[in-house]
Amino acid sequence: MSVLPLVFTSGWASGINAYAVVLLLGIFGVTGVSDDVPQTLQRPEVLIVAGVLFLCEAVADKIPYVDSVWDSVHTVIRPLAGAWVGALLAGQSGSLSDVAAGLVGGSTALASHAVKAGTRMAVNTSPEPFSNFVLSLAEDLGVAGIVSFAMFHPEAAAIIAAVLLVSGLVVLLFLVSRIRRFLRRRAQRREERRLASRMSEPPG
Repeated sequence: MSVLPLVFTSGWASGINAYAVVLLLGIFGVTGVSDDVPQTLQRPEVLIVAGVLFLCEAVADKIPYVDSVWDSVHTVIRPLAGAWVGALLAGQSGSLSDVAAGLVGGSTALASHAVKAGTRMAVNTSPEPFSNFVLSLAEDLGVAGIVSFAMFHPEAAAIIAAVLLVSGLVVLLFLVSRIRRFLRRRAQRREERRLASRMSEPPG
């Protein structure tokens, strides 16, 4: 079960920025920083794709409302990435079954993704754009820091990730009203666009 802390931490991080997790782990493996990184994550094509997608996320994640659209698209991608990375880590170590590791990584990624997406909805109710940038930058640095820390101290990193996950879920409960406000605004904008397109249509 020695790989379980790393699987949990990578799952939590994947729910926030899956591409950063794949890129970081791959770089740690290629550079020889860690021998625990599976060869699949070290392949050049995997690193290139992860790097390009990480740059796309780094931009989209800092733009109000665009970040929420990006999160919606990644509701499936992030948990799958967490499960995939977890299964690879388990296969590399042989100390945990691939299926169990996939379940841990995927479910943890889904939970942290829910926290991230919900928090962004709440932040998008604010009229100023700077909070999105600051929050996104903090997430990027947090993922990089904790995944790097997990390479050398997996148990301690897993504890930090667990505390952050539970804290995020608690904060999310307090942001429910703002999330509902965001969803109402989005529904209202869709209705306005629908009415505008109807009015612009030539009479039949």
